[in-house]
Amino acid sequence: MRDTYAKAEKIVSALSTDDKIRLVSGRDAWTTEEVIEAGIPSILVTDGPHGVRKQVAGTDHLGLNASVPATCFPTAVTLGSSWDPELIEEVGAALGRESRAADVAVLLGPGLNIKRHPAGGRNFEYFSEDPFVSGKMAAAMVRGIQSQGVGACLKHYAANNQEFFRLSVDTVVDDRTLHELYLTGFEIAVKESNPWTVMCSYNKVNGEHADVNRSLMTDTLRDDWGFDGLVMTDWFATSDRALALCAGVDLEMPGTGGSWDAEVAKAHQSGLLTTAELDLAATRVVDLALRAQNDAGTSQVDPAAHHALARKAAAAGTVLLTNDGTLPLERTGTIAVIGAFAKKPRYQGAGSSLVNPTQLDTFIAALRESLGDAASVTYAPGYDPLTGATEEVLLDEVRAAAAKSDVVIVLAGLPASAESEGFDREHLRLPDGHTAVITAALEANERTVIALQNGSPVEMPWAERPAAIVEAYLGGQAGGSALADVILGDVAPGGRLAESFPMAASDLPADRDFARHPKQVEYREGLYVGYRFHDSAGVPARFPFGHGLSYTAFDYTGLTVRKSGDGYSVTVTVTNVGPREGSDVVQVYVRDPESAAYRPEKELKGFAKVHLGAGESQKLTIKLDRRAFAVWDVRSQEWRVEPGDIEILVGASSTDIRARRTVKIAEGQAVSPSHGPAAYVATDNEFRTMLGSEIPTPDGPVPFHRDSTIADLEHTVLGKVAAGPLLELGRKSFDTTDADPTTIGMFEADLKEAPLRKIAMSSDGALTLKRLDQLIAVLNRTSLSAWRAH
Repeated sequence: MRDTYAKAEKIVSALSTDDKIRLVSGRDAWTTEEVIEAGIPSILVTDGPHGVRKQVAGTDHLGLNASVPATCFPTAVTLGSSWDPELIEEVGAALGRESRAADVAVLLGPGLNIKRHPAGGRNFEYFSEDPFVSGKMAAAMVRGIQSQGVGACLKHYAANNQEFFRLSVDTVVDDRTLHELYLTGFEIAVKESNPWTVMCSYNKVNGEHADVNRSLMTDTLRDDWGFDGLVMTDWFATSDRALALCAGVDLEMPGTGGSWDAEVAKAHQSGLLTTAELDLAATRVVDLALRAQNDAGTSQVDPAAHHALARKAAAAGTVLLTNDGTLPLERTGTIAVIGAFAKKPRYQGAGSSLVNPTQLDTFIAALRESLGDAASVTYAPGYDPLTGATEEVLLDEVRAAAAKSDVVIVLAGLPASAESEGFDREHLRLPDGHTAVITAALEANERTVIALQNGSPVEMPWAERPAAIVEAYLGGQAGGSALADVILGDVAPGGRLAESFPMAASDLPADRDFARHPKQVEYREGLYVGYRFHDSAGVPARFPFGHGLSYTAFDYTGLTVRKSGDGYSVTVTVTNVGPREGSDVVQVYVRDPESAAYRPEKELKGFAKVHLGAGESQKLTIKLDRRAFAVWDVRSQEWRVEPGDIEILVGASSTDIRARRTVKIAEGQAVSPSHGPAAYVATDNEFRTMLGSEIPTPDGPVPFHRDSTIADLEHTVLGKVAAGPLLELGRKSFDTTDADPTTIGMFEADLKEAPLRKIAMSSDGALTLKRLDQLIAVLNRTSLSAWRAH
């Protein structure tokens, strides 16, 4: 037991019940309550995953108001594509230093939800479609942050894989898929980094909101994985504060002016919430404050050094998708840079992770600075940087600039209005204006390089035409310089895709039920997400998981697989056989050719990044523990390894397998038969079998309840009458005066999809939960007198 925890128990034992109830809810948007008589301070928590978003005035949780300047590091999608835990840990340490300097006790990140569908609006905040990569990257980030005496927060736990009605949608997922895909990353991060905090998600999981789901919050997280920190809600994720305390969620955030206090007190008096449960939550809140207090102190931040680290990380996550030899670019002749992103870059996501950068590099300035007088650089904007729209006069400029240049670099991608927290993408296409610019440039000059700035995959029907395609993702404040470094060859492209780029969204089994129903989403694809689908179904991705080219080439030789403890050691020699230095990611997959439980064609279970000079070799050993061969056995509720032959595949991507070996597992356990979707999308009968129960029927919009939304109210005449004032009340709770159009759009979507309880919780007492219940009764035409009597 930590010394701080023992001290916290003693402090809580002397508190009144009212004080304990006050303690387990936040004081305001970003701080916890204090215990003055015990010397326990209020502590500050803040976003975000790739930069410290500390707000001084006009605090909110949606990124509506400005924050103090901080280094904007590459977003998680970019860091994930680096496949470099050591680098991510270094970035985490920098985030920790900046947090300490800003008196931030807990930084709310990293996020590690699985990218079930590439159109997920918040995918830029997450590392991968694969739980092993996600867990390893998140663990590295947590270790880095917490090395500086600042707490990290894993989020959003669990099965939060879309933004559409995220505050109330029910994720219907079978137990095996839940454990193998959507919980494994969290498990790895918890066990390997011991985070101070975990944040529960908004959504329901199989009928229960995450905050009241004891199976997730206590049985799995604490009892099975050994988590010993604090669990907090996502902002306004509380569905029932008393039941959440019973389930193991310790801290409600943000503070809601005591909205739930009366109900918590009543639950305690009735015995529904025991004194032991209330004390446990209060103890964990005090323990967190004491841990922060113990580690409090000044931290020296070198903005220039952090900017250089951001530049290094952006280059490490830049993926060279195709190349005919045009890259690295020769430093001669005339180069046309096309695309408004060259001067006004898309370098981070929108929403609660929005960082106010300490400086901002642009690609065209970095390119010109690096080239000096060696080459001539011209520029044409091509499209509007905010909307992505173009017009014929801009396209004429593109054609003219491209035609008279030796090589063309087009910066395209997704504007902030296309992907953000709060809403999902409607399709995977680039904006029409960006596509028109790409087409115009290619028609005028076949030596055209496309550099993409986006937070998630895009469809590329034109992918065969460019001389090269570079996926720069969202590179943070130094992303412009990093992209210039890679294109000019000053730095080798270090990235490999941590997600698959499909030919089309319609290819994906998850596309059949993604962001379609406001009440329910059914994970009928089971385990067939990302490369697990593509490689199993033989449906090729445009660019496969793990893919990435270099300016050199690598050979893999001497593969050996030897028994090691309860697992195996995989050893392979990697040689740089090309003319330049570079890096590669050796990926180890496991394939079970015959199993009682259905399994994807292959699953990633190990990787290592290697940096080699020209002609240099290195022997790598990657360890696979017993868990690497296990499946979640639903009947026994445990991980089991089935005896038999297992193939171990070593490659440079999920489709570029260089060598393989077969091992025989002699000691194991029988695995219960498990059948997945035969055609990769489960039929009703298949899904019932996977769930082990009937498929739940989504709730209708009526009768209304606290979880109903403004959108639900609009289904009845009386509801429409109430919707207007409630919307206005919601808008008054947040100041959108200085917000940009994208953020306002996110806010409006969030407001219409928010449960009515959220409007009450954020109203600063203007609408109490009791009065909300009375309004709901009126809307359901059951208790008009109760409303009048208030």
